[in-house]
Amino acid sequence: MQDKLTFTFPDGTTCQAEAGIQALSLREHFSEPEERIFAVRVNNEVCPLDKKLECSARLAPVLDDTKDGSIVYRRSLCLLLAAAAHRLYPDARLLVGHSLGYGYYYTLNTGSPVEAEHVAALEAEMRRLVAQDLPILTTFIAYEEATALFESLGLTETRRQLNYIAPPVIRINTIDGFSDMYFGPLVPSTGLLKTFALMPYGGGFLLRFPKSHEPGVLPEFEDEPKLFNIYSRYKQWGKQLGVTSAASLNQLISERRADDFIAISETFQEKCIADIADQIASSRKVRVVLIAGPSSSGKTTTSKKLALELRAIGYMPKVISLDNYYVGRDRNPKDENGNYDYECLEALDIPLLNKNLIELFEGKEVSVPSYDFQAGVQFFEESNRMRLAENDILIMEGIHGLNDKLTPLIPSELKFKIYLSALTQLNLDDHNRISTSDNRLIRRLVRDAQFRGKSAADTIAMWPNVQKGERLHIFPFQNNADAILNTALDYELAVLKIFAEPLLRCVNPSREEYSEACMLLNFLNNFSPIPPTAVPSRSIIREFIGGSAFKY
Repeated sequence: MQDKLTFTFPDGTTCQAEAGIQALSLREHFSEPEERIFAVRVNNEVCPLDKKLECSARLAPVLDDTKDGSIVYRRSLCLLLAAAAHRLYPDARLLVGHSLGYGYYYTLNTGSPVEAEHVAALEAEMRRLVAQDLPILTTFIAYEEATALFESLGLTETRRQLNYIAPPVIRINTIDGFSDMYFGPLVPSTGLLKTFALMPYGGGFLLRFPKSHEPGVLPEFEDEPKLFNIYSRYKQWGKQLGVTSAASLNQLISERRADDFIAISETFQEKCIADIADQIASSRKVRVVLIAGPSSSGKTTTSKKLALELRAIGYMPKVISLDNYYVGRDRNPKDENGNYDYECLEALDIPLLNKNLIELFEGKEVSVPSYDFQAGVQFFEESNRMRLAENDILIMEGIHGLNDKLTPLIPSELKFKIYLSALTQLNLDDHNRISTSDNRLIRRLVRDAQFRGKSAADTIAMWPNVQKGERLHIFPFQNNADAILNTALDYELAVLKIFAEPLLRCVNPSREEYSEACMLLNFLNNFSPIPPTAVPSRSIIREFIGGSAFKY
């Protein structure tokens, strides 16, 4: 056994220390101010600052203006809010919901509607805890102690989850005598949590927080009412079925009742697609349906399912791929790093697209372009010609579908725009939410491994650029949609984990992506598995795991 451990820092310097030293004791070796350091990377795993170091390691600070730092900050705010709610309303149930802008939606079950004064009191209590700069403690307790603790605190879903995830030792986090269980590192003290606000919203309230790159600034609130309404409908559906958390899903699986829930989930999603088809039909003027959504939201399968629903009510759908309208590398814009930017609007031949659409709507035959991705050129084939009959309708899917600059020459009454979001209504428990982005990333890494031969590390590495494109080209236009479809299926993570876990375990600790892989593995550990054979052949999940009845 080594007497001394060696620690290496980002600038290449090293130091030696005894085994068991906490990472926070080595903060002086980082050049950044202590108040900017929220956690520490230990051989690329993001850990709390009170982590005891038992082997030699590379150490790097997790700073406030990074993605990892913002995740730690937001998670810590959630514990701060839970502690404040328990102090003020000990008999109420605080429930986290989905993200909305730069904030999380919460409800507080006090037996009466949440009023502005409740929200103001919660924020005041949170700020009192911040002003006291209390330590956020991490301790480890036995399973039996944890079950008793969560029962005494009224954390029923957290307690239920321990029926299905039963480690002998459980990590808990504590502020001012209130303890809870979180699935990742937290900041070391409440004094670091200064930038936040609570705001009444939709029968509950929002916990608002900064953007990742502006940690000290609270952004202006941008409402997303259509997305909120879809989430509320979906959440009510989950309550009716009694499946609102990982624990309730795991209970179904353990009791061998998952098949019925799968069938109900798929039927509900198909009904939502049928409702959108009816909306399209009711307008009587729509000639083109434009579908947009972030990566791995299921655009391809949704297009095919919508086509079936439209055929069932008398339409003959035809598909034009926006990919065919790439201008070619000789005209394609480049990003700030000199790489081809295939996600900007200018990468598409907008004039040709609009000319083709106008001629199609006039009953003319047009030659639709094709695109050679290997050569990077647009070309035309005599066989790729199209004409629209009276009951034909076009379906086009792509990231710019909701941006009116894509189709500026097409009258609005001829267009129907659909936004897709994979927005699960499940939580891990009352205070730990399921990130929509994490859900989509798991879909993406499974699909990339299945069909594109990419490793989990490579998919994780390119994910920040994917998200950047979504923020620029998709999210700003979601309120332009005529309809929003939630493409999440509440049982899907129990299926995807079977494919994702072996991929994530192959991410090497020497890679920066190791921290994300660890986080996703810890997240997926909350779900009991469902075999892929239980997934219907036309399910949207088949787009990612394979075996679909649809051809892609």
